Amino acid sequence: MKFSSYLKDKAYSFIIFIVVFTLLILLLTSFKTSSQAIIAFSLIFITFYLTLLLIDFFRKRNYYTQLIQNVENLDKSYLVLETLNKPTFYEGLILDRALYQINKSMLEQIRIFENQVHNFKDYIEMWIHEIKIPVTSLTLMSYNHKELSDQKTLEQLKKIESYIEQVLFYVRSENAENDYLIKPVNLDQIIASVALKNKNDFFANKIEFISKKNNVQVYTDAKWLEFILGQIINNSIKYHRKIKNSYIKTTINVEEAKTILTIEDNGIGIAEHDIPRIFLKSFTGENGRASSSSTGMGLYISKSLCDKLGHSIYVESKKGQYTRISIEFSNNKYYEVTK
Repeated sequence: MKFSSYLKDKAYSFIIFIVVFTLLILLLTSFKTSSQAIIAFSLIFITFYLTLLLIDFFRKRNYYTQLIQNVENLDKSYLVLETLNKPTFYEGLILDRALYQINKSMLEQIRIFENQVHNFKDYIEMWIHEIKIPVTSLTLMSYNHKELSDQKTLEQLKKIESYIEQVLFYVRSENAENDYLIKPVNLDQIIASVALKNKNDFFANKIEFISKKNNVQVYTDAKWLEFILGQIINNSIKYHRKIKNSYIKTTINVEEAKTILTIEDNGIGIAEHDIPRIFLKSFTGENGRASSSSTGMGLYISKSLCDKLGHSIYVESKKGQYTRISIEFSNNKYYEVTK
């Protein structure tokens, strides 16, 4: 709060002071008051006015300066009232009361919104679980009565199931910490489970899946990791090249501080300018634009879940040659100590 700005705000008060002061001097002069008395009166009057201005300025400056600084420094600015002392001037009390009412109203609206979002998410999760029942039934019927269905029907059913699963994980990803359970997980078992779910796609697209047993354990959530690997492998299948030796390969590299799981394919690769944006929400890039079935959500959700779990994920790729997606797991013993 600048004193110059404060004086500009007090312009009307200053003008009234000048007018009243001038009238009083004229009145004293008309009564033939001595010059010394007029000078003394003037000094007392001016000093009294300036003292009032300065007291008022410093009281307000301290409050408003603290208000502005706290608003700028707080991540959640709406909590600023909790950091301020009660003002000692009337205007400040009015402002404090108004801010309190505004803050109270905003928090009530946030609670209403959170309840609406929570109810919507509950409904979506319920709907997903309900719709998975007929999809699973149709899949079983297709396998048990192959004379009534063909491979294309199974492929479409698998796509429906995959998109349903993606919606479920996306809905849960914002509050993943309430759903996941960190514990030692065998990577071979997760990889085998994902490979089994995609075996028909490997066969249909003539893709060799290569994975060596390593018997390595990492701290993660099995369900979330299986989903992440599923999204990565689905992308590798979707963007494979129709060549003789098409493959998807997993490798595990154990270092002192971390374990790195890499999923590599010799598919169509990713354009260099697309790699920095590959984990952005709804980003499809050159490859996605060429495929009408691409949503750009799989890797975005995978990155979000890795962040929640404390894992790093990154991509290396060369257009027309290969793509490698690596996930890093920390080897620290934090979870053993705190579980």
